[in-house]
Parts: sequence; structure tokens; C-alpha cells
Amino acid sequence: MESFGFEAIGTQWHITTEVPVDAGTRSEVFALVEHYDAALSRFRPDSVVSTLGHSGGTAALPAFTAPLFSLFDSLDRLTQGRLNPLVGRSLEQLGYGPGYPLHPLGPPAGAPAWTSTVSWHRQGPPDTVALTLAHPATVDVGAAGKGQLVDLVWDLLTARGYAAVVVDAGSDMRHSGPQSLRVALEHPYDPGTAIGVLDLQDGALCASAANRRSWGEGLHHVLDASTGRPVDAVAATWVLAGDAMTADGLATALFLTDPALLAAEFSFEYVRMFSDGRAQFSNAMAGVLFS
Repeated sequence: MESFGFEAIGTQWHITTEVPVDAGTRSEVFALVEHYDAALSRFRPDSVVSTLGHSGGTAALPAFTAPLFSLFDSLDRLTQGRLNPLVGRSLEQLGYGPGYPLHPLGPPAGAPAWTSTVSWHRQGPPDTVALTLAHPATVDVGAAGKGQLVDLVWDLLTARGYAAVVVDAGSDMRHSGPQSLRVALEHPYDPGTAIGVLDLQDGALCASAANRRSWGEGLHHVLDASTGRPVDAVAATWVLAGDAMTADGLATALFLTDPALLAAEFSFEYVRMFSDGRAQFSNAMAGVLFS
């Protein structure tokens, strides 16, 4: 197997294939990542969502944002507004924003309601998505965006004929190929140890943990959008699903709602570790955790 790595969207990427990825395809991967970042990064003042967020109104986004916004519509509904991509300004209020001040700018503030602030629809040609904000607001797609970008990179590589592929972007990965990948589930309070291991094959595994992006006592990136406060009951989640966008979104949603509510509409397996050390898991994951 051959691999190459790079840093993008705030994390380290590793791409593994059965044969070396040619220079032209690598250039396409880098261009895709840049295209995604330029559209959706709230940390870039020149991105589409940043520009839109300052004034409200309508902006055109790439067609790939349609399934992302559709997923957010579902997760906002299933979590009763606790998972809401308009949480960006709430994160900035706690110090996690452009320039990374990493200290609270004021008390926690809840996000505006997704359904009454945001509307979107496909338009074309060319095939784009029109995103409309009723008033200025900061869109943060971090709950599922990194997973979607993993899928887009995986789609590009497999379309170019690379059959055995692993795209690993930090805690989000997608695999295809005849040989499974052994993956350790990192302990959220002790990154040098694991709470279990699983075999990933022809699917996606995404994880979310409060310790991944934390910058002060009780301050981390998984917020309850209804209050603007970091979630403190759940420490980490892992989700297996058919694609990384779904797995990533559900891994975040498991901090905020009961797995049974999500399972009514999505097919996935999961492990959820609470802050007191207890673990909850789906039946198919019963043999994954160490005793």
C-alpha cells in the first residue's frame, strides 16, 4: 500500500491506496479541498459563508452542499434544534473563531433557529445551491462537513480507478477494498490508550470527542446550539455508517439526543462514552469494547 499526507481544514490527512496516486490526481485532491474550504470555512474571511454571514441574503454554493444541508435539516429536527449549523457565532462567543482568541468574549449565547433563519434550494444551470439567510448569522458546517469532504475525496479517487482506498482526516475515515482496516477507539481522557478496536471495511467510521478541540476548563467545540454551552454529559462518540458525512453528523448528534431517535431515520452502529466513564453501544458493536 502507498500513502501520502497533507494538512487541511485544521487537521492532518492521510490517503492510502494500493498503488501510488499520480501527480494529476493529487492535484485534483488538493483543488477539491481548497474549493470546499473556500465555500464553507467560517475561519476564512473570503469564503462564501463568511461573506454571506456578515450581511445575510442569498449566495450560490457548490451543488455538493445540497446533501449536507439536507442532513442538517434532519439533525436539527431530530435533536429539537440542539444540533444547528448556525452555532458558529456561539462558538466565536466562547473564543473558538477566526484568529483563535481561545478565551470567552462573553457568556454563552444560543444560536438562532435553523428553520426560521435558513432556506436553501437547488438551482441551475450551472448546478448550484442557493443558500439564503434571513439575517446575518455564522454558518458552521463542522458537525458533518469534514466527513463530507472525506467522502468527496474518496469519490474522486475511486472515480479515477483507485479501488482500495483509505481516506483518513483525523477522526473521520472512509475505507474501500478487500482488506479490512483495524482501528483503535481512542480513550478521550487518555489519548495513548484505547477503549476498544474494530475492523472497518467498505464504509466510514467517524468519531467526535470533547478533548479533540478544547481550549479551557469546560470549553470545547461540541455545543448545545439551543443554549450555546458545551455539552458535558457525553465525552466521546464513534459511528459506523455507509458514508462519512452521515457518520460524522450522527457522531455529533449523539452528544445531543438519544440514539433511538436517530436510528428511526438512519442506519448506523455506534459507541457513546459518557463523562462518568459509562459506555452505551449498538448491538453490532458489543464485541468492540475491551472488558
